[in-house]
Amino acid sequence: MDAFLSMGGYGRFVWPSYALAAAVLAWNIWSALRLQRNALEHARRRVAIARGDADRQAL
Repeated sequence: MDAFLSMGGYGRFVWPSYALAAAVLAWNIWSALRLQRNALEHARRRVAIARGDADRQAL
């Protein structure tokens, strides 16, 4: 197991690279979900405003 983790002496370069790649992927997923949530909330607000204006015009 120790030989696998050391990767022939390059483990100190490889494992931080994997950790950085995993962090970037996690941040990318989190950012996409946050942007989607904000876009949906914005769309819901626009629909609510549009419905409110239509109700006022019908009276």
